[in-house]
Amino acid sequence: MLWGCFAAGGTGALHKIDGIVRKENLVAILKQQDISQEVKTWIEHLPRTELKLGRKWVFQMDNDPKHTSKVVAKWLKDNKVKVLEWPSQSPDLNPIEILWAELKKCVRARRPRNLTQLHQLFDVEWAKIHPTYCGQLVKDYPKHLTQVKTFKGNATKY
Repeated sequence: MLWGCFAAGGTGALHKIDGIVRKENLVAILKQQDISQEVKTWIEHLPRTELKLGRKWVFQMDNDPKHTSKVVAKWLKDNKVKVLEWPSQSPDLNPIEILWAELKKCVRARRPRNLTQLHQLFDVEWAKIHPTYCGQLVKDYPKHLTQVKTFKGNATKY
């Protein structure tokens, strides 16, 4: 499993997480990866103008039960990580899903031969993601939300 983050100005670090993530071990993974510190460090080391990130940023996840569990919610709150609220049964509009799909396509085209090479290629291709692409994903986000409202949660072109 991979964990990564991005903002309008580009990508943050990409982390490999071994094993299956369950709610029981998600907090341990968050602590190990120190997600709150990762995001804070990433923000502090790049100029806000480069990230195109305002003073307030919001951590966005989907409604996966392990993400919404009480233990994870408590850890995020205790670590002062503001999370975007999602209605239940909502479509997954997280723009990182588009980024993941593009990343997988690029890695697949390179035809990795083993797990080690697979992880290396993910790192290489992640580093190639252009900040302009990330900016476009963020810019298009309100349009996607409007489409979902217009179609009352039914399928859209997104």
